[in-house]
Amino acid sequence: MPPSPEELDALADLRTKAENGDADAQSNLGEMYRDGQGVEQDDVEAVKWFRKAAEQGNAKAQFNLGVAYEYGRGVEKDFVEAVKWYRKAAEQGHASGQNNLGVAYENGRGVAQDHVEAVKWYLMAAVQGDGDAQNSLGLMYAEGRGVAQDDVEAYKWLLLAGERGDYWGKLETRIEDHLTDEEQAEVYRLASEWKPKIQRKAR
Repeated sequence: MPPSPEELDALADLRTKAENGDADAQSNLGEMYRDGQGVEQDDVEAVKWFRKAAEQGNAKAQFNLGVAYEYGRGVEKDFVEAVKWYRKAAEQGHASGQNNLGVAYENGRGVAQDHVEAVKWYLMAAVQGDGDAQNSLGLMYAEGRGVAQDDVEAYKWLLLAGERGDYWGKLETRIEDHLTDEEQAEVYRLASEWKPKIQRKAR
């Protein structure tokens, strides 16, 4: 279905703002090109606008530019460059940027592997309600990577993340089987205390 006159007007207004240096407009225009929303899908054009916004400090655009480099969308795949932009977004408090930086440190992709650093970034994202980071943090606690092994903490984070598929459900069951009744009660108490502290990330 072709765009309506109203949608065309909105796109023209957005493009004008982007061309005049508005970072939010540049970031949004990049997303439209990335997704083919109202314009022909074009990863190269998306990266152009993400970069303009990212260089002005727009955290969402920095994250999206990192994704482009990680997966080679509109640019040559470059994990080091991806980490650079994830870090910029993460340092501004962008939850997905923090999570992806944690993934990079966990796997040693684009940066030297460092499980302690991975846990640090996962925790920052997890307390903002990022479910992927909560799952990863739970796994790090379960396996004692980057942090002292702790089934109670592991299960707490998996519980906060909620059901995330068969693999995570099996992991929850495995951990739960190792906990005493007192430890399970502690898990639910801790999770209950944490829930009000967590700001659910908009998806």
